[in-house]
Amino acid sequence: MKTTIATYKKLKMVGFKKPLIFFVAIVITVSCKEVYQPNIVSPTTGYLVVEGFINSGGGPTTITLTGTTELVDSVSIAYEHNAQVNIESDNNESFSLEEGFNGIYTSDSLNLNPLSKYRIKINTQNGKEYVSDFVSVKHTPVIDSISWQREYGGVNIYVNTHGDQNNTKYYRWSYSETWEFHAAYISYLDYLRDPFTHNVTSLIGRSIESTNSLYYCWKTQNSSHIILGTSEKLNTDRIYLPIRYIEPNAEELSVRYYIKLNQYTLSHDAYNFYQKLKKNTEQLGSIFDAQPSELSGNIHCVSNPEEQAIGFIEVSELQQKDIFISNQQVTPWGTPPDCNRIIIYNDPDSIRPYQDSYIPLHGVLFRGLAIVKFDAAPPSCVDCTLRGTNIKPSFWP
Repeated sequence: MKTTIATYKKLKMVGFKKPLIFFVAIVITVSCKEVYQPNIVSPTTGYLVVEGFINSGGGPTTITLTGTTELVDSVSIAYEHNAQVNIESDNNESFSLEEGFNGIYTSDSLNLNPLSKYRIKINTQNGKEYVSDFVSVKHTPVIDSISWQREYGGVNIYVNTHGDQNNTKYYRWSYSETWEFHAAYISYLDYLRDPFTHNVTSLIGRSIESTNSLYYCWKTQNSSHIILGTSEKLNTDRIYLPIRYIEPNAEELSVRYYIKLNQYTLSHDAYNFYQKLKKNTEQLGSIFDAQPSELSGNIHCVSNPEEQAIGFIEVSELQQKDIFISNQQVTPWGTPPDCNRIIIYNDPDSIRPYQDSYIPLHGVLFRGLAIVKFDAAPPSCVDCTLRGTNIKPSFWP
């Protein structure tokens, strides 16, 4: 959700309320060449965007502060630095958060009183003060299981959870995923270059470490969509919901895939906030989508009550669960189309046209122990670090 809230303030659309307008709109769209400048009035420093939640379950609390930007700004995210961020209780307790990178503020692990109410207080470096509403601590039920099924040629991952007291009703999820992937080809050769001209003079063999560092990689990313669920209209507080779909033959399951799921409990007001945010940021783009609507969170600017802040702070436990899925479990699972390979004569003049656009793989024709010809492929097919890291995660089997 790193950019979704900030994206909201950068959207301004004109909707279609009557089918008759559809034809006129097409004509206008085709013929109009004037640049549209939306009439959006906002502070010169932008609106404050607050993301995160107060973790009552003994883990750290992380709050991210950013500012909205103009549509014409070259910077897409404006991080809010040097702010003072505190968690306050209704019985005068206070816990401070320390600033890290990119507007991220983190506290130590907190064991909050489940009978108290808590809020966030923010003092920015430009002298403004913001507070969220005091809210009660909410219990988050454990995640019963994470499962997956083959569907539509790909893999759909599901969360299964329930509320013991039948009163949770509103849920939000996020996840972090990591997968191992390999380069299309493995390289056992490297170029030896002239130190002055950088032209290739000959071929040399790679070390095992060098070969492996190009071939074995991992990639980690966080969920970018808002995932919500509710049992409000069900007889029991039980949720079974797809939370991640992996496309057929996608790289994520080419070797091994891992997902860690985060589960949060929401109030009814917070659920409505995230529902609107989801519609405003993920379900716009065609004339049949919902109209953008004003977001009303629970964060207020004390120093200027007329100024809006964007975000909704809740106090709840964080529940997590993870699973691995290996390629062997989902076979048959195809691989992306083969990369192009070419054959090159092993002499400097033949190599030079390709020395910066192809990486040597291995010899294909020998005269004794000497390589006469070798095959080569583009870096994107040989060097996996162009798409990930070759540092194996500590939790990887």
